[in-house]
Parts: sequence; C-alpha cells; structure tokens
Amino acid sequence: MGQEDKMNWVEELRTAIKTNEELEAFLGCKIPKTPFSIFLPRNFAKKIKDMGPNSSLWKQFIPQVEENSPEGLIDPIGDQEFLKAPQLIHRYKNRALFLPTTICPVICRYCFRKNELSTQDLFLPRFKETLDYLLNNPQIEELIFSGGDPFILSDEKISFYLEEFKKISSLKFIRFHTRTPIILPSRITPNLAKTLNDYSSMKITIAIHVNHFEELDHEVEDAISKLKGINLISQTVLLKDVNDDPKILKELIHHLISLDIRPYYLHHPDKVKGGMNYYLDINRGREIYHSLRDEVPGWALFNYVVDLPGGKGKTPAFNPETFAFSGNLLGKDGNLYQY
Repeated sequence: MGQEDKMNWVEELRTAIKTNEELEAFLGCKIPKTPFSIFLPRNFAKKIKDMGPNSSLWKQFIPQVEENSPEGLIDPIGDQEFLKAPQLIHRYKNRALFLPTTICPVICRYCFRKNELSTQDLFLPRFKETLDYLLNNPQIEELIFSGGDPFILSDEKISFYLEEFKKISSLKFIRFHTRTPIILPSRITPNLAKTLNDYSSMKITIAIHVNHFEELDHEVEDAISKLKGINLISQTVLLKDVNDDPKILKELIHHLISLDIRPYYLHHPDKVKGGMNYYLDINRGREIYHSLRDEVPGWALFNYVVDLPGGKGKTPAFNPETFAFSGNLLGKDGNLYQY
C-alpha cells in the first residue's frame, strides 16, 4: 500500500467525531446523550449534515433519544452461545464467523452487536486457538470476516490472516462483511483490491452493507469500482422510517445492479437493546417484501430473512403460500417462534 493512500484513510479515522460535544458543534444542533459510542468520520458526517435530519443517513448514524430505552436484547442473535473459540462464532455447520476487530468505520445506531462491541468477550486475540478449532472442524468450508469491520485492518494484517487460512485445506470460501466502501471509501485502495485478488483461489466474496440508495454517491461508486473482479453481494437491514418502503428498496436494487453488486440479504431488524426504534412488525416487513416481488426481477430480489432469538439462525421471513398468516416463524429446529 502506498504510504499516501494509507495515511488518507488512517487520518480520517484519527480525526473522526467521537463525542456528543464534537457532533453538536459539527452539526449545529443538540444531540441526545445515549450510553452508546459515537464514531463518525468527518467526510461522512458532512454528507449527513448536507442531507439533513430527514435523510436516511441522519436517521441511521446520528444518536436518537430512543436508544435510552431498556427494551430489547443485549445479544439478540446468540453470539455468546455459539462462541467456540476466541474470535470465532460457529452457528452453522459449514461456515463460521471470524471476528478480528472491534473497530468499525462508523457506529450504526441500529447495530445488532452495539452492546457487545464495548466488551472483549467475542474478540479475545488468541489466534492459535481459532486456527486449532478450524483445523479440528473440517466441516467448516466458509469463513466469514465480521466484527467490527474487517476492512479497518491493514492490508498486511488481512494478508496475514488469508495466508494462514489458506493453509487449512477444508476452507474453500472466504467472505468479508463490510460497511467500509460506503462510510470510508478512501480505504478501498488499489493495493487492498490487489491483496484480495492475490487470494482468488479462496473464492473471495465481499458483502457490502448498504441500506439506502442515498448512501451510494459518486465517491462510493468509485471505491466499489476498484473491487472489480471480486464477487460482490449486498446485505441490507429493513429499518423503520429509513427504508421500509418497496419504492426505496427497488431503487436501491437498481443502484446495486448497476455497480455489479448482487442483492443478497434483506434482514428483518433484530430486537437489539438501544435499537428498538428501528424495529417493525414482521407482518409489515412481509407486506413490503410482497410488494417488492412485483417490482423487480426474481434474480435481483433480496433473500428476506430473520435471525431467530437465541442463536437459532437465519430463517426465511416470507413464504408466498402462507403470506397472510401471523407473526409466528418456524425455526430450523421445528419450533415456532413469536417474532
């Protein structure tokens, strides 16, 4: 990586807005205090300020007074229950989550892991134990870099991890889940793309987290263009008063396809403590998805899923044959869950 490229995004992180006082001064208005951290790179904060309080960006990234509500779950999808080694969550038979960092390029106010990022339980850096677990569980074929955001790691650190995982013959696929191309596009450098392409034998996929077409400006599009040749998919969270409208989702899908990003997941929001203001009823989500199915081609349609409480895993949230029924969901274990 060129030193100039590295300093560009590292400097953006160093100078990010981190306190209520800084944010109030930057935006010129009062911001409610909450128990959760603030982290906003200033370039991205300017985009938020320019779009204003009614924009999807403001609603996702500026603290809301509702975050002080005691409602919701600390660990809504059962991370702790399925923590099998330091930095490793093994919930599904053939794939596991690797958590190499707690750091994100931004604090999303709806984040399902917002109560856990300030603890070290999921992120103890004992890498040998992680490698041992993977070696002893050859049924794991895909390793998913999550966190935190894995693209906050240096190119050298990413290369180190990929080199180590390449030695495990049972690992066939690597996936990165990231918001960095949207929030910190300066991080997506030619050298990062080269680093990833150097490990193309591991069938690398990048899942870009994007919730609204307003997030996809020319700067972001330019960053994503540097990732050509890598399999790009998207994940989107359905958020109340942000994108809970089939017209918004349709426009987002059209933008994604124009960037050669395949729409992949539409997540029903998790019942996370500090984020219940983004939650909407499952049947409302189904109505939105039902309308969306009539607006976009089947090959471009998200998979609409819900993560069941207690770590029961992702379950399809929509069945066209039973669309009209109540909020009960049938989990993979055969049990009904009220959601």
